[in-house]
Amino acid sequence: MGRVRLFHTDLGPAGAPALLLVHGWGGDGREWSPHAETLAGRFRLVVPDLRGHGRSPVPSDGNTPVAMADDLAGLLESLGTGPVVAVGHSMGGQVANLLAVRHPALVRSVIALDPAHGAHGAEVDGIPARLAAYRERGARAAAEFVAGAFGPDAPQGLRTAHVRTMLGTPDHVIAQAYAGMYTDPGAVGIRPHSEVHLRLRTQPALTVWTSEEAAAWERGTLHAPGSRVEHWPDSGHYLHEEHVDRTIRLLRDWADRAAEG
Repeated sequence: MGRVRLFHTDLGPAGAPALLLVHGWGGDGREWSPHAETLAGRFRLVVPDLRGHGRSPVPSDGNTPVAMADDLAGLLESLGTGPVVAVGHSMGGQVANLLAVRHPALVRSVIALDPAHGAHGAEVDGIPARLAAYRERGARAAAEFVAGAFGPDAPQGLRTAHVRTMLGTPDHVIAQAYAGMYTDPGAVGIRPHSEVHLRLRTQPALTVWTSEEAAAWERGTLHAPGSRVEHWPDSGHYLHEEHVDRTIRLLRDWADRAAEG
């Protein structure tokens, strides 16, 4: 499967330090709009729609995180951004880490927000049934997951916006991407596989979890100097949109330090 030419927006000064903002499963780049607008005076912001999502092409197969990471490598090479801070939410966090491991010269550091790695316990036990549901019912089944993924203080309308975006994602993309995260050969979403994969990442990384247990686990897997893990207990899964200002400060401060380094 060859690389896909991605729909994307490119904001901010061409010569500024670059941030790549990667959305999650069943989403698109619009969820980064407030972050990109605020940061564009200081950084170059590249905001893609991943293959099979949003306004990017929809292949009949190969809609997996590995292929998505390789697509992003092609995009960054074509734009001439230089090494980026790769920021990803959920599946986008897995994609950002895959980009860092598979194309290390293109990534300065990683910010992963509630990423799709480190699955264990009951979450792993439920993967076969969820995958079967996604293969049978596609986006309708995925939308049921999304509807329950928000904190009680999430901004009004955010849940509905994500449910609608998920319902607009092709059914086969939903199933292929989920399998690519967790069950395909070489998938890195389940904890033992995540640990092997994350040890291959040489760049510093900032990971933010909404789960205290997951944050404690990832602190024990850190290897690259300068990495750190935060725990945001007051958020649902879409933490970057539930806490926009806080996320902008996080991105700005980390990217400033990365540029200085």
